[in-house]
Amino acid sequence: MKWLTIKAMSELGIRDSLEAIDAELKDVQERREKLIKGTRDAVMLCSKSIIAMHRGEMDVAKKDMDGAKAMLDEFRASAQQDLKKYVSVAEQELVEAYALRSVIEGSAVPSMDDLEVSGPAYLTGLLDCVGEIKRLVYDSMRAGKAQSAESLFAVMEEIYGAVYPFAVYDNVVAGLRKKLDVARMLIEDIRAVVTEESRRKAFMDAVGRLESGTKD
Repeated sequence: MKWLTIKAMSELGIRDSLEAIDAELKDVQERREKLIKGTRDAVMLCSKSIIAMHRGEMDVAKKDMDGAKAMLDEFRASAQQDLKKYVSVAEQELVEAYALRSVIEGSAVPSMDDLEVSGPAYLTGLLDCVGEIKRLVYDSMRAGKAQSAESLFAVMEEIYGAVYPFAVYDNVVAGLRKKLDVARMLIEDIRAVVTEESRRKAFMDAVGRLESGTKD
């Protein structure tokens, strides 16, 4: 049997194919490295915006989340189809930040198309927002704003109820079931607190009425 020489292999197109593969893989590697660093920065901006919102610094928060959105718009071009998974976490954080802002301002939550994110990122981002709303509930209760706390609790339930039917897609949306379970536990924790506070308030009101009647 006569073995092919390197020259013969080249003539068969192997060398050209290997050069093309090398160029393609270099491109993928460069885009991947850019995405890893860039999306990390975008996630950081989203986190900073959420912290700012809890502090009441809405202008600062808006600047950070809009900056993150602009970064993601650029990164999607680099991600293309083969590296889309590298922007999913940042998209999820973006949804969480924008959803929280809407809850605080009492406005409609931006749609998936408004934010230009994937469906899975939208679902998981909304569920992550439930945890941030929990913090708002506690803040409202500490400030003596029971009605606000109850309204925020209702929003938590509404988000969970809207996303829960998608649990059937847990096998194609990574982490969805786990986030649903976490959101459910958070809601049950807050339900107990809100219920207890409602009972305490009702009791104090009754005592107040009784004392008022006694004085009369």
